[in-house]
Amino acid sequence: MKKYLLMTAILVNAAIFAQSGAKIEFKDKDNTIDYGTVNKEDDSGLRTFVFTNTGDAPLIITNVQSTCGCTVPSKPTEPILPGKTGKIDVKYNMHTGPIRKTITVESNAVNVDEGRVALKIKGEVVEKPVVNLLEKKKTSPMQN
Repeated sequence: MKKYLLMTAILVNAAIFAQSGAKIEFKDKDNTIDYGTVNKEDDSGLRTFVFTNTGDAPLIITNVQSTCGCTVPSKPTEPILPGKTGKIDVKYNMHTGPIRKTITVESNAVNVDEGRVALKIKGEVVEKPVVNLLEKKKTSPMQN
């Protein structure tokens, strides 16, 4: 019986200590920002992922990288204290077409596998339609 109680106490302590440390929680559902359909000329391509350190130790973002050069992320330079929020800015270069990119965040967070979190951006970039003011409007016979 004493052996059973000792093992239970060890397991409970291990579970408690395993949960201490920095923890990262992102605001966006599924860690995804949807640009929607945006005009190339009207949008800078800049979006921000907001996160909170829900742990009990400072959160350190060690690296943030994108799957391609068309998406440039920036990371916080200072540790994020427990209970505080931070942000990761992502700048997409607004090439016309669909957006499907992944940004990998590496940190000391204990609540994610190996401290890594995948962030995603999605959407579609279109060119603004050109309006020719000199072109005569076409009318259908039904409008007369």
